[in-house]
Amino acid sequence: MRQLLDHSEAHVEAIVETTEALVRLESPSTDKLAVDRCGRELAIRLQHAGAQVERLACDERGDHLAARLDGTGEPVLLLGHFDTVWPIGTLERMPLRRAGPRLHGPGAFDMKAGIAIALGALAALRGTGITHPPIHMLWTTDEEIGSGTSREAIEAAARQAAAVLVLEPALPGGALKTARKGCGQFEITVEGVAAHAGVDPAKGASAIHELAAQIAAIEQWQDLERGVSVNVGVIEGGSRANVVAEHARAIVDVRAPTMADAAALDARCRSLQPLRRGTRLTIRGGFERPPLERTPSITHLFAIARDVASLLGRDLKEGSTGGGSDGNFTAALGVPTLDGLGPVGDGAHAAHEHVDVEQLPWRAALVAGLLHRLASGL
Repeated sequence: MRQLLDHSEAHVEAIVETTEALVRLESPSTDKLAVDRCGRELAIRLQHAGAQVERLACDERGDHLAARLDGTGEPVLLLGHFDTVWPIGTLERMPLRRAGPRLHGPGAFDMKAGIAIALGALAALRGTGITHPPIHMLWTTDEEIGSGTSREAIEAAARQAAAVLVLEPALPGGALKTARKGCGQFEITVEGVAAHAGVDPAKGASAIHELAAQIAAIEQWQDLERGVSVNVGVIEGGSRANVVAEHARAIVDVRAPTMADAAALDARCRSLQPLRRGTRLTIRGGFERPPLERTPSITHLFAIARDVASLLGRDLKEGSTGGGSDGNFTAALGVPTLDGLGPVGDGAHAAHEHVDVEQLPWRAALVAGLLHRLASGL
């Protein structure tokens, strides 16, 4: 483990340079040309790392990248994404810059530095000659918008792996993520009956009033102590103040810590019925990502990571988060999954997004050391 850390510390600027190169290539999820430019740079770097790279062509989004390195034992999947939430031109107002130990830039923390850490881990293993399992990598292009075009590839790759290591950002202080909530969205559309609000209000059926009643009922489902949350984040409806509203619509974000909770929320949403005469409801949507539950196999995998961290002189913690990642898909298949192995920093999706450069070497050594330990199996 000391050799891996020494190598990573000696080559920290290579990890930083990779992060910077990827950040400079802005890659908003919905801009295929931009995402593919970033993907071409990443493919070159993966090839230089000794990997066999395959481009998974995608018409709707950027092309995903799969890469492989030979090794000993059962394969381990490194998983992450290189799309970001930031539109082209963000670098003009959020420039890539170093400020003391911090590297600022859109997409640096979430999660281009995570990819750079993975490449740093590969470099440490190759540079020291330390054994590792066959390493499969999947770097996707639509995680920030639901992974609609990549989910099939993610699940196929996970089924071939003994474990999945997700290079998403760490929790504060560097803790790994051993649980994530399942995430979903439901759209509630209400059809009412239009009428003059002053002359014939009784002939109308307000879609807005119906929607308001539904929202009040939905709010009662929330149980924050158990980790179940519902949030009506968008509402639309009506045409004029003097017209009984004929249409209304709401989008509801739902989060649940367990599969049972997710199933219960799903059933509740789909069973909604009109509360006011003359209105009709249409319910669309569902859970996009299943929960990543802290199973015994995940607990065991974390224990291995904690032992590796201890040999690196670190006390590794674990925690949970309300946000989802592609690790939710792999864990739901029963494949041991560790998330949050990426950079320490702050500001995902925020103007102060940054990575702690001083933490990069030990994160790379942690991933490399975990891969080494997994060469002999779980």
